Amino acid sequence: MRILVSNDDGIFSPGIKALGLAMRALGEVYVVAPDVEQSAVGHGITVRRPLRFKHTQSAGFGEIPAYRVDGTPADCVVLGVHLLGRPDLLVSGINIGVNLGLDLTHSGTVAAALEGTSLGIPSIAFSLDTAEEPNFARAAEWAVRIARKVVERGLPKGVLLNVNFPAGAPGESG
Repeated sequence: MRILVSNDDGIFSPGIKALGLAMRALGEVYVVAPDVEQSAVGHGITVRRPLRFKHTQSAGFGEIPAYRVDGTPADCVVLGVHLLGRPDLLVSGINIGVNLGLDLTHSGTVAAALEGTSLGIPSIAFSLDTAEEPNFARAAEWAVRIARKVVERGLPKGVLLNVNFPAGAPGESG
């Protein structure tokens, strides 16, 4: 299985690193993300200038191929699919902060998943409440569990998942 990992917090975000490394448990992973933070850009795409698509090893993904794009999260998904091949699954995140309510309309994390969905790729957006010290490793473990279920069961056409992990450890109540 091929898995495309993207986000809106940028290629150097601790959330995307945790997600990309964890997704190796499910298959072949490649990362395409903005070269700088692109939070709150919504589902914008770049149409009036050329985009740069550059391989990077400095983001800490080890053997996972990682590319940075000087564009939006939606640009990253489009370029990743067209230049590297169609994935079986797209995961976006792990976003720094939740994406709930009206946040969904401007979230680049959700927009990356929406772009994948519009291309017919099962897609999931993952976000983490940062009210406490964020634990991206724990969120990534849960992301793999959820992604595995999506792969097994599929998603209805035109549907994406938007998953928000709460702050704190599982079973804790605030």
